Amino acid sequence: MDETDKDFDQNHMLNAENGEEDPKASNDKENAQNDVEDSTPDELAELGRKLATAESKSAEHLDNWLRAKAETQNVRKRSEAELANARKFGIENFAKEVLPVKDSLEAALLAKNTDLKALKSGVEITLKQIENIFASNHIDEINPVGEKLDPNLHQAMSTEDSELPQNTVTAVLQKGYSLNGRLIRPALVTVAKKAAESQQETKK
Repeated sequence: MDETDKDFDQNHMLNAENGEEDPKASNDKENAQNDVEDSTPDELAELGRKLATAESKSAEHLDNWLRAKAETQNVRKRSEAELANARKFGIENFAKEVLPVKDSLEAALLAKNTDLKALKSGVEITLKQIENIFASNHIDEINPVGEKLDPNLHQAMSTEDSELPQNTVTAVLQKGYSLNGRLIRPALVTVAKKAAESQQETKK
């Protein structure tokens, strides 16, 4: 950069700091005005057409952007409403399926002179209704008798001497359940323990 360029840059900075118009910018404006004044009518008409086209495209882009923004807001509001309804009425189908079970239980309580056999049959029918509801809603039973203890699915409540391999489930005190593969209640179980270990603990 030569001395002339340095002087120009310094003057440009001083003018900007003092709020004065840059001489170069002023010259550019004058040149632009002169170009317009020197333009022929045809050139001016062409410039007018280009300006009108640019303004039209700008307005079109703005309109498209506003429409897209409004649609995005509508989609968000619809999604929020659907999510709220899903939370509020998500178990509607399950509730409808449970109603017949309640009807069956109420009918059994109203029955008169019911013998034990008929009562047992009614309970079995009601249980079958519940099992069908569980199956349609992907609620699976966890009944691990004879299986190896799985801490992720089973909760050992006690041990007992057994010839089965150690930590094998020998009895289920309460069945567990999972919903779509996610545990909602572990099975409460008794697990096998070798007799020798049990005797050693007793001596201790």
